[in-house]
Amino acid sequence: MPEIGNSYIVTLKETYIMWGEYRHTDSRERIINEVYLPIPADKAREFNIYNSNRTGANTEYDVITSDNFLINGKLKAQGSSTAGSEYAKNLSGSGNLRLLAPWMNHIEAKVGDKIKIEWISSTKIKLTKL
Repeated sequence: MPEIGNSYIVTLKETYIMWGEYRHTDSRERIINEVYLPIPADKAREFNIYNSNRTGANTEYDVITSDNFLINGKLKAQGSSTAGSEYAKNLSGSGNLRLLAPWMNHIEAKVGDKIKIEWISSTKIKLTKL
């Protein structure tokens, strides 16, 4: 489980901020405003960020933004880079892949911007546009 002060920085790519539209699959319809933030594999291992493959793991985190735009949300650690891995590769709205879109629009996020993902408790994340 992550500890207070664990953090990493993501440089935004088109696929992160336009996931619902930028997909390279036809497994479902395109959906506007779906957003996710990646978790680098080394950080997932270092901080013990697990997905649902890990029995008993916490996969949900409260989320706020440093500008107080988002003050009450839930992110879910999910996905894996290899089948069956217990380490998560993405953070996205829990049950709502559009959760982060209003904040991304508010900060006028674009490809190349940097976002700091920081644990302010073992179960709470703060997002900051740098």
